[in-house]
Amino acid sequence: MRYGCSTDVLSALAQTLAARFHTEESAMTNDRDRVTSALRETLDDHRLSRTERRALSALLSEADPDGARRAEFRAAAFDLARAELISPEAISVLDWLEATVKALVPRDGHDAGRNNRPEAYFSPEDECPGRIAGLMQSAQKTVDICVFTITDNRIADAIVAAQRRGIRVRIMTDDGKAGDIGSDVHDLRDAGIAVRMDRSGYHMHHKYAIFDEDRVLTGSYNWTRSAAEHNEENFVVVYDDRLVRQFVRHFESLWKRWD
Repeated sequence: MRYGCSTDVLSALAQTLAARFHTEESAMTNDRDRVTSALRETLDDHRLSRTERRALSALLSEADPDGARRAEFRAAAFDLARAELISPEAISVLDWLEATVKALVPRDGHDAGRNNRPEAYFSPEDECPGRIAGLMQSAQKTVDICVFTITDNRIADAIVAAQRRGIRVRIMTDDGKAGDIGSDVHDLRDAGIAVRMDRSGYHMHHKYAIFDEDRVLTGSYNWTRSAAEHNEENFVVVYDDRLVRQFVRHFESLWKRWD
């Protein structure tokens, strides 16, 4: 019995592999051109609108790039911004670049490679519920939430998912808002999450959350769909140990007060 392949078979195999490589390379080039073209269009007015962000996210989902290709897309964004920086509108170009890089960063729910730099998010232009959900997903041990109200089901779902992963979740909230139509507070309690309310004649008006006692999210942002889609709100994510400890002490004092 003879083993091996004829010259014709080897030649055909080589042609097939070359054609497949050419097809994949062409697809990658096409994706890169499409993303670059989309970035160039969003740069025209030096801002990344919510509609443009969604379109860019849809394009990235379709292309399904790996980390190296996402790096190429981010490099393209920087190249476009660099070319615009000679204009008088340089500051607005940097604002566009910041928003665009946020959109190009994979949102896998984890803080891989976290650099511990403070982050700032603004609604309605930034994907605030997605960042909050990402912090929930990246938590390893504990999440302590101290917010006025929770009506955004996307955030509520992320809270429940964290609790089901074995994360200890505690929620401190306002007793009056807990009874509002659309409030998720009682559903979260029914899901087995520890919930306490202020039981006072005044509002428990804080809006912060502590993750693993090493990072804090805080700001004006209410955890509602209106805040995400309509209101002008903000929050920051900080990793400063001293600041985090102050929030931890404050949360524990409220938790004990309304035991």
